[in-house]
Amino acid sequence: MKLALVLLNWNGVEMLKRFLPDLIEYSKEATIYVIDNNSTDNSVAHLKSNFPQINLIQNPSNLGYAGGYNKGLENIKEELLCLINNDIRVTENWLPPILKLFKSNPNIAAAQPHILDEKDHSKFEYAGAAGGYIDRFGYPFCRGRIFDHLEKDQGQFNGDESIFWASGACLFIRNELFKQANGFDEDFFMHQEEIDLCWRLKNRGYEIFSVGNSKVYHLGGASLPNSPRKVFYNYRNSLFMIIKNVPFITLPFIFFIRLILDGISGIRFLIKGEITNCMSIIKAHLLVYLNFFRMFKKRKRLHFKQNYYKTNSIVLKYFILNKNKIKDI
Repeated sequence: MKLALVLLNWNGVEMLKRFLPDLIEYSKEATIYVIDNNSTDNSVAHLKSNFPQINLIQNPSNLGYAGGYNKGLENIKEELLCLINNDIRVTENWLPPILKLFKSNPNIAAAQPHILDEKDHSKFEYAGAAGGYIDRFGYPFCRGRIFDHLEKDQGQFNGDESIFWASGACLFIRNELFKQANGFDEDFFMHQEEIDLCWRLKNRGYEIFSVGNSKVYHLGGASLPNSPRKVFYNYRNSLFMIIKNVPFITLPFIFFIRLILDGISGIRFLIKGEITNCMSIIKAHLLVYLNFFRMFKKRKRLHFKQNYYKTNSIVLKYFILNKNKIKDI
């Protein structure tokens, strides 16, 4: 099985200096590509001078995560893709368990390794941890990470496990299925586009897995640190996903409850004095209302899964019942 490791880079020359050498050293099974999203630092010059063995693809502008990958992957032909952030540190023998999984089951469309924190190797990292789920109302959470609570890796998630979504920080996906699904939704620009893609693949009947015998370390926040802009993308894109993927019969109820829950979240930001974050939620909702029917038209004639969620409300369990570990959900 031929594998393409594909990094998306935008003004990340320091990340390339720090993490690319290990990626090359520990990924002999793969062909490595870097898609540059029209960086204005010296990323391209650094790659050409120091890593001539890397296949460099240059996008004409910064197309975001979704558009950057969609454009850059157009002419990559390998059977299996690994879409990996430029701030990921890979480890020795991280690829064989994942390649073995894909070879064993053709119905597996996507997978991820366990993603641990580069700053604290004992803990899972926010962006994917040991594999993702969503609740009934579209809020994402992970094995090893519920909202901002991160668990320590004590072997509790070792082995291969079926999940709902695999992290875009290190996403393995079959090239043919990626293109059949028309790739990432470019209306998302960045954040949660991988959840939307995995949801669409699940609606097509495919499986998503987490591979416990493969581990990588993620620095996190390198492309867009915590900010009102990040709040905006997360809330807007989560609602976009619901419009596109929730079964039609339950969509009005799910959407209405989400509006209430997001309103409570906005009030919580206000109480904490985070006015700009509250305004980001309002802005996100306004844009969702304006684009509701355009997003609704993206729904395909697929079998929309009724049992897509891990739990009814992760918000209730985390904030009211104080359950912060996946074993308690």
